[in-house]
Amino acid sequence: MKKLLSILLVLALCLAVTACGGLTNEPAEAPAATQPAAEVTSEVSAGTPAEAPADDGYAPFVPVQGVDDTTIYVGNTAATTGSFATVGVPFNAGMDAAFKEYNDQGGFRGKSIQLIHYDDGFDAAQGLTYTKTLVETDKVFAIVGHFGTNTVGATLDYIKEMGIPMVYAATGIEDLYQEGATGNAKVVYPVQPIYNSEGRVLLARAVAPVEGSLGLGGTKIGVVATTDDAGTGLVYGVKKQAETLDVEIFYQDVDAAATDYSAAVNVLKNNGCDVIIACMNQTPLATLMASMRDANYNANVITSYVNASAVTLGAFVENGSITKDRTVYSTAWLDTSTDEGMAGYMTFYEAMSAWELENGGTGNDNALNSYAMAGYIAGNLFVQALQDLDAKGLELNWANFNDVMEEVEFQVPMGGTINFHNGDRLAITSLALNTISLEVGESGYYELQVVSPIMSLDDVLASIG
Repeated sequence: MKKLLSILLVLALCLAVTACGGLTNEPAEAPAATQPAAEVTSEVSAGTPAEAPADDGYAPFVPVQGVDDTTIYVGNTAATTGSFATVGVPFNAGMDAAFKEYNDQGGFRGKSIQLIHYDDGFDAAQGLTYTKTLVETDKVFAIVGHFGTNTVGATLDYIKEMGIPMVYAATGIEDLYQEGATGNAKVVYPVQPIYNSEGRVLLARAVAPVEGSLGLGGTKIGVVATTDDAGTGLVYGVKKQAETLDVEIFYQDVDAAATDYSAAVNVLKNNGCDVIIACMNQTPLATLMASMRDANYNANVITSYVNASAVTLGAFVENGSITKDRTVYSTAWLDTSTDEGMAGYMTFYEAMSAWELENGGTGNDNALNSYAMAGYIAGNLFVQALQDLDAKGLELNWANFNDVMEEVEFQVPMGGTINFHNGDRLAITSLALNTISLEVGESGYYELQVVSPIMSLDDVLASIG
């Protein structure tokens, strides 16, 4: 039973690329679901005028809001109707499950978390309008599970201006990446991988030793990067990490829309690159792999978690683009192959099932839904911050909340750890390394196989001599 569940989870987490890194281009393929936005009315104090700025320049428009005698109000805007409803509906359900789990345990000193949600239809302008409503009318304490590239990109400046905490963004856009953030900029807490940070991990794994399955053992690295956001963000990270590693790197830029990358491939082949970092999404990755196949170029390839699709990579095996001498490795930020990862999944499942049964579901509707898992993670990390505040006996206000967010080493359910120390907003850099099976597995499909479990970037770098 456990083995079957593990197989099913691998398939589910393969789909997490759209739950956790997509939300940028094409709508979900599944038919649109429909669920009305939650209508929540609340009477929350308007807050008091902001106090003098902290030493680091933090100056929110009020010290705290969204907290009354019984409730802590948080909010998000997410597409829960239309093409992205198949993402937004389970994502919000996952958050609600995490909040119910916490509330049922007594909440924060008897206060329950309540989510106020608006359906922005995946429209940036509407998302900004609703975010302002959440902050200025509903007066929420925090934005939790901020949803989608369009809305997140349109609202980051506003969130920083107001100084309201934002925990978890369901996107990995470059604008989320910050090093040493201070003042109001520090209130943004991204979690799922950001391209700029993941590029650092890709280079570290590319050169880490093969022994112990830590990396690919590359000695001369080729980088093929599309000139879109994905490519430029990943290349930024590669170049950032290259500052600390003594390794020869050759860079080639390509057009994401091109149908042949033979020129770039031949440059890297002629220079003897033994590992290729593919800084791109799925469609250009197919072009790269076909070009390497046609050039008879046998080098291992490592790429972003957004390409960790068993369907996509299995197709490369079928057409000969992937062989035993030309394998594709991808990162992953969730991993249920370990006992700890499976325990994290079971905690999610129990919370999700309890919420569903209370809200007219079967208890198994979202058991393998990666979007619900992502939402649960968003809610759970917010809860972890409240638990630390409670344990320290601190007053619930924005200054204390931000201090805790900076200090805590958070455990990501089904994942590794993340912290926001010293103002760094790098998102998750503790990632696993997967590859694709060369034969169809017990599931009847090609399967992602864990090569190396989740490791922190620091631990991977420590293995490099």
